[in-house]
Amino acid sequence: MPIDTPLTLSVTRARPDRIFRGFALGGGIAVLAIMLLVGLFLSIRASDALGTAGWGFLTEQAWEPDAGRFGIAAIIVGTILIALVAIITAVPLSAACALYITQYAPVKLRSTLISLVDLMAAIPSIVFGLWGFFWLQGEVVPVARWISQNFGFIPIFAVEGADPNDPLAPTTVFTSSTFIAGLVVAMMITPIITSIMREVFDQTPIGEREGALALGATRWSMIRTVVLPFGRAGMIGGSMLGLGRALGETIAVYIIISPVFVIQPRILENGAISVSSLIALRYGEATEFGLSALMAAGLTLFLMTLVVNFAAALIVSRSRSGVSS
Repeated sequence: MPIDTPLTLSVTRARPDRIFRGFALGGGIAVLAIMLLVGLFLSIRASDALGTAGWGFLTEQAWEPDAGRFGIAAIIVGTILIALVAIITAVPLSAACALYITQYAPVKLRSTLISLVDLMAAIPSIVFGLWGFFWLQGEVVPVARWISQNFGFIPIFAVEGADPNDPLAPTTVFTSSTFIAGLVVAMMITPIITSIMREVFDQTPIGEREGALALGATRWSMIRTVVLPFGRAGMIGGSMLGLGRALGETIAVYIIISPVFVIQPRILENGAISVSSLIALRYGEATEFGLSALMAAGLTLFLMTLVVNFAAALIVSRSRSGVSS
C-alpha cells in the first residue's frame, strides 16, 4: 500500500497583501520600540533621584528634592483615588449608554448617538478642566456637603473643619477635592469606555439574543442573561483601559486640585495631588536634580499605566468577544 504523505499547502500572497503585511509588522515593531525607548529614557533620567532616595522614594510623603526629602507615597495615593472616583462614576454611566445605543435606541438614532459619544472623546482636556472649575465645582459642592453630613462617619467621606450643623459654614473645605477632580476625569473617560462596551455588546451572537426573546424573555432579561455575560470580560477590559487613561490625566486635574503632599484619604476635602499634575506643577521651576525626581515620578506612572493596559488587553483577548474579533 502506498504510504500517505501530508499535503503541503503553499500560500502565494499578492503584492498589495505583502506590502500591507510589511507595513502592519513595521508599525507594531515601531510601537514596541518607541515604548521601550520611552521607558529607557525615563529610567536614565530618573537614575540620579532614585539612587539618592532609594526605597524611600516609595514611602516618603514630602516633595523637596533639593533638600533631599522627596517621595511619591502621597502622590500615588492621590493618583489612585482620583482614578477610582473616575472609574466608579464612569463605568455605570458608560454601560448604560452602551446598552441604550445597542439595545434600545431606534436604528435611525444610533449613528447620531455614536457620533456624539465619539465627539466627546475629541474635546480637549483643558476644556473639561475649565468646565469643571467654573461650573461643575459649584454644582457639586452642595452634594459633597450632603454626603459629608450623612456619611461622614465613614472615614473616606469625613471632612475636617466642616460644621454639619451650620448651614452658613464656608464651603471652601469642599472645593478643589479628589471627588471633583475624579468627576471631571470621569466625564473624559466615559466616551472611551462607552465605545469599547458598545463594540463588545454589538458582537453578541444574534442567534442567542433572538433565542432568548423567542423563549419569552423580556428585553432586560435577554440583556441580563445573554448580552452582559457575553461582554463581561470586554466591559472589564474597557474599564481598565479607562483607568489607564484616568491615571495619566494632567491638565484637567491640574486646574481643579489644590496640591497637598501628604496622604489625603478624605476624597470630599480640599486638597489632592496626582503624578501627572505634580509634573505639570513643578516642571518649570525644577532644578537639574528636581527634574530627575520628576522623571522618577513619571517612570512610576509609566509603569502603572503599562501594567493596567496590558492587563486590559489580556482580559479582552481571553473573552468570548475578544476571541471572536
